[in-house]
Amino acid sequence: MRLSFIKCHGSGNDFPLIDARGLAVTEGDWPGVARALADRRGPVGGDGLLLLTGGDATHQFGMRMFNPDGSEAETCLNGLRCVARLGFERLGLDSAAVRLRTSTVMVARDPALATGVTTIRETAGPADRHVAAWLHGIDGDELIDRPIAMLPGTRAFTAVAMPNPHLVSFVERIDEAELAAIGSLCEAAPAWLPARANVSFVERRGPATLFVRTFERGVGLTDSCGSAMAASAHVACLLGHAPFGETLTILNKGGLVRAEAARDGMVSLSGNATFEWEGSAEIDADRGIAGAVTIAGHHNDEIAAWARVAEAASAGAA
Repeated sequence: MRLSFIKCHGSGNDFPLIDARGLAVTEGDWPGVARALADRRGPVGGDGLLLLTGGDATHQFGMRMFNPDGSEAETCLNGLRCVARLGFERLGLDSAAVRLRTSTVMVARDPALATGVTTIRETAGPADRHVAAWLHGIDGDELIDRPIAMLPGTRAFTAVAMPNPHLVSFVERIDEAELAAIGSLCEAAPAWLPARANVSFVERRGPATLFVRTFERGVGLTDSCGSAMAASAHVACLLGHAPFGETLTILNKGGLVRAEAARDGMVSLSGNATFEWEGSAEIDADRGIAGAVTIAGHHNDEIAAWARVAEAASAGAA
């Protein structure tokens, strides 16, 4: 089958995005489509597959996100901004309630982060610190700034669902080898973490600036993970590194977002929704293979506008 898509990114977290409303694709084919289009060895590649889906009585539209391995995530906040932009453009909206797999998120157009950068604000949560349902073998129902006995070393973590599971650790300096090793242990779905989890190391770069590096469930080390940045903003305020209600700048390898964590657990992120190019591809969902890509056009002005932002963010993250 041939499917049309938009190659897009939020803060460097890149995806093929499909308007799936009304498409004659069976439910069982979507994991194979995700494996085909998100495969970095293939002709498209990405950190997963995004779908714009239909609305209902309380949602203007919906979003689904599949990881490159074909598993479906509860959310992807970087990807949500791209889905929201497409939904806004296709439906003539400036704001919406979006149905995710297990929750609802409010999205709206926001003033541009920089000239030429389409910017979307999303409000997700509340952050859930009662994690016994997915993190087993700990004392109590919460894990706040404590080591996890099942992991090597004495690194302290805070566990929070956003609504996908996150383990967040504030560190003096990020050791990517350590992050990858811990992330890989969690990725193996051990008995104490059967649903796996996203693992983030966070550096404080100033009173209102964080740098976040994440090993994302189903992806691996990624330049950016929106829900990880939301979880990190919440944990920063929870641990007293920043006050609730303050606007934080969160840097990552893909760029930046603005974040605000409220005391009630809701977190707002404001970041880019950049369209890079549009095209279509032949998909063999059974084999998870994409081929015969046709490119309809590039969004060169948007690519250049975000490159300027990413360059400035990289300088601040160095």
